[in-house]
Amino acid sequence: MKIKSDRLAGGMYIITIACGVYAEAFARGDTTFRLGLIADLAMLASYTVVTILFCQLFRSVSQQVSSLAAAFSLVGIAVLACDTIILTMILRLRDSVQFASTGPDLTRLLLRIHGDGYKISLVFFGLYCLLLGWLIWRGGWMPRLVGFMVAVAGACNLVNSLGWLGAPQLAHRLPQYFTLPTLLGELTLALWLLIFGMRRRHQV
Repeated sequence: MKIKSDRLAGGMYIITIACGVYAEAFARGDTTFRLGLIADLAMLASYTVVTILFCQLFRSVSQQVSSLAAAFSLVGIAVLACDTIILTMILRLRDSVQFASTGPDLTRLLLRIHGDGYKISLVFFGLYCLLLGWLIWRGGWMPRLVGFMVAVAGACNLVNSLGWLGAPQLAHRLPQYFTLPTLLGELTLALWLLIFGMRRRHQV
């Protein structure tokens, strides 16, 4: 049962990453905006499944830490779900007869607010990844390097999001590719689970 669950978690994680990247990087134009909204919802649904599966899979390592990690993830999902409502506001705004006069400015404002909400959700996802990295490190079912990369992803999310929310003048000084480890860490975890699953390994 565990082997099936871990590969399912890996597959759902891949869907989460793919939908999230598509929604944020490729679907904010006029013609693909609604598809981006659907991708956001698919990402949230997939990550909810991933969170539940991970909570079950890592419960034997530490029930308390696994539950706490799941709680942070679910809060982040809830924040991002609420943040998605802003995108529907933009759609309604575009249908308004007054859009030509004030719509473009309001659209830019709402997109910036959506970005702030996204950063708030990433604070909770960052905490989730830190705890998840610890669980992987201690569990012995995957290489410790995977756990380390997931923890680094969480730390980058925390530093980047808190920086832009609390001290944007300092966040501007962060390297251009500072958040790249977040994608690499989560993608590594998802692919490892999908290909190899979770197997008891000797600690190095």
